[in-house]
Amino acid sequence: MKSIMVIDDDLYINKLLEEALVAEGYLVTKAFSGTEALQILSKVTPDLILMDLMLPGLSGEELLPQIRDIPVIVVSAKVDVSNKVDLLLKGAVDYVTKPFEIKELLARIVVALRKQDVKKEENSDVIRTGEISLDTSLLTVSLQGHEISLTRTECAILKLLMKNEGRPVGRNTILDKISEDTPDCTERSLKQHISNIRKKMEAVSGIDHIETVYGIGFKFRQS
Repeated sequence: MKSIMVIDDDLYINKLLEEALVAEGYLVTKAFSGTEALQILSKVTPDLILMDLMLPGLSGEELLPQIRDIPVIVVSAKVDVSNKVDLLLKGAVDYVTKPFEIKELLARIVVALRKQDVKKEENSDVIRTGEISLDTSLLTVSLQGHEISLTRTECAILKLLMKNEGRPVGRNTILDKISEDTPDCTERSLKQHISNIRKKMEAVSGIDHIETVYGIGFKFRQS
């Protein structure tokens, strides 16, 4: 269940947002000032924050730079375009002007949370496709209860293929995407690296998980 923090000193709006969010299945934490919000954030980490700007104690503008790794949607009566742009550049993921339609705000929340989930997945060390799990920090791939060691280059290639499961990935795309971390992989050696991954995984599962798509590149498949 996702958790959302509402920071607004207006009792009516705070209550309105709480009721709407709870009805949508969210857990809600409330704060009525920037100072109170900062104290709460030192103890809990919500998945998303709805924040007014005109707050007692710390203002929303002062609080925003102190919030890290949590998407913030500003909900404010301020309508100045330059103010909106400035806050978006400083880290807010969206800006909703009061008065607002609750359905629109709920939709914007869904979008912001979805983007955050994608971001977390992209930054995760572990990539899973079905029962196959790749740990990019340990340079291992696990399947059928077995853990297989990979080279850094093999891991980078497999990561890209697994993230695009079922879709062909071109040879040039592979070389371009992994070139910064694995300069040893060249157009000539790519085929050998792919062959090594295939052999290691096939030795465990009996399945060739990487299909050659002639004229294009390679495609990953679970079975």
